[in-house]
Amino acid sequence: MITDLQLSKLRWRCRRGFLENDLILTRLLERRGANFSTEEHEQLLSLIALDDNDLWEIIAGRTDAFPTGADAMVATLRQTRVTH
Repeated sequence: MITDLQLSKLRWRCRRGFLENDLILTRLLERRGANFSTEEHEQLLSLIALDDNDLWEIIAGRTDAFPTGADAMVATLRQTRVTH
């Protein structure tokens, strides 16, 4: 599990200018953030390093061009998108 400090930093980095991304990332962190494994944390960091539009295309399922090893987090984000 990640530390409280890591979660706090992750919350800050997940704040986006693109509303749809912001809503999904916020929802994910509220539901599961405190229980993220180190691997999940690293996967999410690799995804949020992307441009907002690229990240949205991945979350929306319009592209599968995402960082290697982030498959599980992409699936989680896509599931978070469809389950309000």
